Amino acid sequence: MAEPGQASRTTDRPKEHRAPPTRRRRPRPRGRVSPLRSVLWLGPALLLIGGVVLYPAYELVRASLSRYSITGLHLGDAGAANYAHVLQQPALPTVLANTVVWVLGVVALTIVISLALAQFLAKEFSGRRFVRWAVIVPWAASLVITGRLFTLIYDYYHGILNRLLMGARIIDRPIDFLGDDRWTMPSMIAVGVFVSIPFSTYVLLAGLNTIPRDVYEAAHIDGAGAWRIYRRITLPLLRPALIVTIVLNVIYLFNSFPVIWTLNDRNPGFTHDTTITFMYKLAFKSAERDIGQSAAAGVFNVLLILVVVVAYLRIVKWQETEA
Repeated sequence: MAEPGQASRTTDRPKEHRAPPTRRRRPRPRGRVSPLRSVLWLGPALLLIGGVVLYPAYELVRASLSRYSITGLHLGDAGAANYAHVLQQPALPTVLANTVVWVLGVVALTIVISLALAQFLAKEFSGRRFVRWAVIVPWAASLVITGRLFTLIYDYYHGILNRLLMGARIIDRPIDFLGDDRWTMPSMIAVGVFVSIPFSTYVLLAGLNTIPRDVYEAAHIDGAGAWRIYRRITLPLLRPALIVTIVLNVIYLFNSFPVIWTLNDRNPGFTHDTTITFMYKLAFKSAERDIGQSAAAGVFNVLLILVVVVAYLRIVKWQETEA
């Protein structure tokens, strides 16, 4: 034990002789990454987004405000004239109506068929692996090749579909599936559904596999029937997968150029065109061949997609809040 005199001397030491207090560094919270390291990790993705999304979007807007010659030579600024000319196109209402029918028809049929296929592929049965491989084949094939294949199937003179229908005595004479106005859009929707089913089925199948089996067992114990289980358990728990499927299919179908163009390139005018093929014809097939108007139509197309997707997401969020 120290003597009183020593304690006093130690306490009364002058301030200038005291050791400066050491500054302790705050420990970094566990799991937190420094900003520099975050930039290094996100840098390649940000560069890719900038080069593939932002820069083309900037060039699209710049082209929509410019005038070009038929050969693509820049002739100066056009201001908002290109947007006004697009809105004044006589075929615009028909194109918008075709786009709505195309998107809604393909999405609705795809979701219904994909739900049934996903339910089927989620069950255990012999040869399930081969059936899953067969379902994904249309998605792996080129859309142009698929479109050309269906032009042969739909052919008026030699198409296998007409032969099958006539052989089964369903029709008396061939149907011009891609030339008759009554059949062109339904024929294109059928091809759109065919190429959209694989992706939608696998997304919904992944969603079904995440639903716990204990929930179904508890429902069976409570005496719930199959339809009630599907409506009260499967569909609500499958909602995230359904949202992803619908949103991505809507974006894809608005921009689905190969299928529509391959099936509809023989028809003149804009009778069966959607917004994406309307843009192409304005730039390369119309009498004016105006690249600026085509770019303006492209800006309208992007805005229309954003409006549709945001509206759908808000409706879904509102329904979740109400529930």
